[in-house]
Amino acid sequence: MAHASTTIADPGAFLEQTERVRTTDHPRFVLMLAQMRNEAPQMSAGQQWYLRYLEAWQTAFEGDAGKANMMLRDVMEHSGDITLKAKASALLMHNLGLNNHYEEAFTLANQLVSELPDITDKLARFTVLANLSQLMTAAKQSDLGFKYASLMEETLPPGESLCNPLALEIGALYESKQLTSSSPTLQQGIDTCLAAGQPVFANTLRLVKGDLYLSEGQSAKVLDLVNRMLPSINANRYYAHVRAAQVQLALASEKLNDDNSARKAALTVLNISGPDEISDALKDAYGVLYRIERKHGNIASTLSYYERFVAQDKGYIDGISARTLAYAAVQQHTLAQKLETERLSKQNSILRLQQALDTKAVETSRLYITLLLVVLVSIVFWLLRIKRSQLRFKMLSYHDGLTGIFNHQHFVSEAERVLRVLDKRHGGACLISIDLDHFKQINDTHGHATGDVVLKHTVALCKRQLRPTDLFGRLGGEEFGILLPDCSQEQGMAIADRIRTAIEATPVSSDGGLVAFSASIGLASTDSCGYELQRLRKEADAALYRAKRTGRNRVMTDTESDGLVSV
Repeated sequence: MAHASTTIADPGAFLEQTERVRTTDHPRFVLMLAQMRNEAPQMSAGQQWYLRYLEAWQTAFEGDAGKANMMLRDVMEHSGDITLKAKASALLMHNLGLNNHYEEAFTLANQLVSELPDITDKLARFTVLANLSQLMTAAKQSDLGFKYASLMEETLPPGESLCNPLALEIGALYESKQLTSSSPTLQQGIDTCLAAGQPVFANTLRLVKGDLYLSEGQSAKVLDLVNRMLPSINANRYYAHVRAAQVQLALASEKLNDDNSARKAALTVLNISGPDEISDALKDAYGVLYRIERKHGNIASTLSYYERFVAQDKGYIDGISARTLAYAAVQQHTLAQKLETERLSKQNSILRLQQALDTKAVETSRLYITLLLVVLVSIVFWLLRIKRSQLRFKMLSYHDGLTGIFNHQHFVSEAERVLRVLDKRHGGACLISIDLDHFKQINDTHGHATGDVVLKHTVALCKRQLRPTDLFGRLGGEEFGILLPDCSQEQGMAIADRIRTAIEATPVSSDGGLVAFSASIGLASTDSCGYELQRLRKEADAALYRAKRTGRNRVMTDTESDGLVSV
């Protein structure tokens, strides 16, 4: 607070110094802003507009994009300063993209790109390139995002380091799936930002590392990383970082079965988010909460959180589609304007000979036709998008989220349908029940992440032995069902034993070692049980339990007793 007690001798220099410490020492930046407000009556009009821009930056940093955007438009329209207008336009473009105003954001981006050669102030140019990089990366144009970040390295302003460009390049690489948690580029960026005294950018890259840890199943490392970051995040109070850190804590704690910590972090995300906000962070938070409530049997809470999770998931997917569509629409509009300009230029000598009224009528007609075509194309495009989303959600409702095969309900429905058809034409079928031996021990010893790998590995092995017409579904935790239409009991036994042998012979890797596992299999045939699915499942399960009792890692049929073991 010592800064606030002294008179500022040179307000212009003090404002420049304040802008330079935005990300290197954010608490000091806030104090310096407060001191500048006290000095505002003694500042020139240009200096007051500079202060207005810095206050808008701080307002956006705290998460109030609506208020910040009003302040930025004020600076752009009334400051009369080309450099300030460029900086304010860049930040406004960034905020519009974050708040789903994509078409306006990309229109502003095109304008800034066209003005970029005329922006001579290095810091302003640096700021414009930084925000262009972020917007293009968010629009899934990672190559453009990387390109703009690289251009920043060529025009570093005095006092700036390579931290910001490296952070944006790494962000583009992350969006294009070119990074892992152990990538040298990622650690180089973190080290560069720490050495440059840029905690905000360093935390951005650490959060990227946390996301990569989550995708790789390294939940304990996520907790360690986030807990080490929290003091710095809390000191700088960057809204996006505060929320992202809580999301990672929730997801990692859930994976480690620490439900209380996971619930607490997820609820923190909800509390600090806007009431009508749609974001990936809220989707993850609601996902954690509904899975925890489902685990604990709280049906009402589970349904409530699940509905919000689905709404966030749909909103997030629609947001990505809208971003991409807006980018394409603005690019096409720019191209159309360029082509129209060239065409009018070539026909200029002819147009001058025509009557002004005729020219106006022709131009108006063409404009209406163009607008109509654009509207029609947009409607068709959106209808196709909506239809594709509906088909995607329908497919997800039929399949198991972990393994990708049919879920329990859809497997039963399809199996009953196939059995009815087979009954009418007197075709044979076999039902196989598979249960992994000692699966709980695998989870307890190696962790649930390894257990998930074992389940997915088992599904891959089974698929290799199945035909395109066979039905394959996950019936429970480690239990699977397979319906083999047009298959005799002998053929079914051969397929079942090939599956059992493949599982026994193919362990999975875990933490540098191998995890071996086996399966017990029961088989029931329509030849002996008829075509009722409930009867087939009962007999197949009974055969499966006999296989368990007689030593596991074997195949038994509905016609065998405990004394007749088939391996």
